[in-house]
Amino acid sequence: MTQDDARWMRLALSLGARGAGQVWPNPAVGCVIVKQGRVVGRGWTAPGGRPHAEPQALEQAGEAATGATVYVSLEPCAHWGQTPPCADALIRASVARVVVGLRDPDPRTDGGGIDRLRAAGIAVTGPVLEDDARHAHRGFLSRVQRGRPSLTLKLAGSFDGRIATATGESQWITGAAARRVVHAMRMRHDAVMVGAGTARADDPSLTVRDMGVARQPVRVVISRHLDLPLDSVLARTARDVPLWVLCGKGAAERVCAAWQELGARVLAVATGAGGQVDVADALQVLGREGLTSVFCEGGGALAASLLSADLVDDLVGFTAGMAIGAEGQPAIGAMGLAQLSEAPRFQLRKAGRVGADVLHEWTRIPSSW
Repeated sequence: MTQDDARWMRLALSLGARGAGQVWPNPAVGCVIVKQGRVVGRGWTAPGGRPHAEPQALEQAGEAATGATVYVSLEPCAHWGQTPPCADALIRASVARVVVGLRDPDPRTDGGGIDRLRAAGIAVTGPVLEDDARHAHRGFLSRVQRGRPSLTLKLAGSFDGRIATATGESQWITGAAARRVVHAMRMRHDAVMVGAGTARADDPSLTVRDMGVARQPVRVVISRHLDLPLDSVLARTARDVPLWVLCGKGAAERVCAAWQELGARVLAVATGAGGQVDVADALQVLGREGLTSVFCEGGGALAASLLSADLVDDLVGFTAGMAIGAEGQPAIGAMGLAQLSEAPRFQLRKAGRVGADVLHEWTRIPSSW
């Protein structure tokens, strides 16, 4: 890998990030076409997943693509979907070289795009910046390899890990700057998810606000009995912003019908011990529906279930400089751990100040996929 290869791949990755949360079930790919040290074309996966990054970059480059080097954050696809294979488009453009950030594990491609390019006499280099590319495409990879979206758990609380007082008062523990960052994080995910308790207590909208987005993330609520208020903000806006409610298979048919009439999608999931929703099955259902990344905002019982089931890939914490005390409501519910060795552990990725609060971001260790 040369310094130039790394430089242009970083640009491709940054371009691909512009599509995060907007392109599911497709990956958010970035592409840069370089000729004689100058960018002649660039593109990223468009909202809704099409057009792909490569044809957009090729259209911008025009005839300058001939003999150029193409940097793409994920192996060009080799299959026909609703659009032709991107590998074929690169071959027709007579590019000289393709540098890939990561091989595509989707069985419809899985090295086929690289093989097709090489068979056409095009030099292929890569993976380049593979760890960065893997992180950028972790949601897509998770859905292809594990059948479920990647999951980020966000917790915002006091210094002593409380999300509300004993009386339930919670607005606002963290400040306005932290809340704005949360909206930006929602925007980069396909869906925002909460449990039934949070939906009832906070009556949230779960939308991205003040970010100028044209496509809102799907709002997901997990509720075993679907015992949610039919006059809530979520219910009133179900026809305007996608709302999926995941319930146990024993939920009353009349309640399911009522939510469907409001415009929500009702998806039945398996239940486990004690009749609780099986969160692993819930994520598999979301994966089958095409979601690649989910941003979970609680509450405590759902957070504990996800952590106990080893389903949390990334952990995001906002910590305020206040103390509420043991009588306050904990950010994470009971997990039944007897030994520290049983506790899920995460590796710190970065930490910093956001307004008056501290933001810390963690990734699961070890990775099991």
